[in-house]
Amino acid sequence: MLGVGIIGCGHWGPNHIRIFSQLSRSKALICSDLDQKRLDAMQEVYPDIKTTLDYKDIFNDPGVDAVCIATPTKTHFAIAKEALAAGKHVLCEKPLSLDPDECSELKRIADEVGKILIVGHIFLFNAGINWLKAYLRSGELGVIHYAYATRTNLGPFRYDVNALWDLAPHDISIFNYLFDSCPVNVSARGHKCLGTSLEDIAFASLEYPGNIMANIHVSWVDPKKVRQITIVGAKKMVVWDDLDNIGPIKLYDKHVEKSEAFYQTYGEFQLLSKEGSITIPKVGFSEPLKAQGQFFIDCIEKKVSPEIADASKGGDVVKTLCALQKSIEKKGISIELN
Repeated sequence: MLGVGIIGCGHWGPNHIRIFSQLSRSKALICSDLDQKRLDAMQEVYPDIKTTLDYKDIFNDPGVDAVCIATPTKTHFAIAKEALAAGKHVLCEKPLSLDPDECSELKRIADEVGKILIVGHIFLFNAGINWLKAYLRSGELGVIHYAYATRTNLGPFRYDVNALWDLAPHDISIFNYLFDSCPVNVSARGHKCLGTSLEDIAFASLEYPGNIMANIHVSWVDPKKVRQITIVGAKKMVVWDDLDNIGPIKLYDKHVEKSEAFYQTYGEFQLLSKEGSITIPKVGFSEPLKAQGQFFIDCIEKKVSPEIADASKGGDVVKTLCALQKSIEKKGISIELN
């Protein structure tokens, strides 16, 4: 039984407490937060859980084998570093840090002390995203032309990071996973619709190896909650809609081909669209957060590297975010990623 301590009981912390209380090979032993009312609320739901206002108490608890960090982004690096130094395995919410060099440092420390460190890029454990990956691996879509993601809603608003850093890590981690690479260059524009110091909308363009273009639209000020990704291939096209519980994946047998007809006029258009059926596969439902928690436990017990969501992958996302933020600050110029 893996003893888990949860640091932060705000938005995501209670979900992690629930997951590690439900999984058969783990137990949520202790949680911490700066707000006593939040801790009291946790103890009402989970009477056996210990609580503390000082997260360092979790590191000193001999029953705690692993730590889950669900605190504001700017605190991730320092707390994760302390946790690893205390000999604890770490699951840290995204993004791992605000600085890619800090991500590299955390990976180095985790390797030195022999502890598992994973980043909470939860959509890598989403069944629909794994269907997208399977389509790409099979070659069924053909050569990939481009992809785009939309992640919008009216709120919730954050005051520690902007909409790009809040929402785009999800889609960047997804695209990096799908295309097996970090972008080679990026550009972005952001806007402060609400007049605060933080951008509440952003449009980002990313170029991946193989001449694959990807676009990401994130917003806190949109009339509709949307969680969608579209991938356009030379043979077929596919759409993932995370809010469609009936059929989150739709495969379109659509493509464009050159016409073999003879044309008298040179300038006449010679491309024809071909439309076939729409396939809606049966995507089994499993809670991504639970799958992520189980993956964390498995990596610890089997002593295997969490490659899909390790600090290197988390660092790639942070490096991309930093480049996109730089582009926003420079009015959308293209930024090369090393």
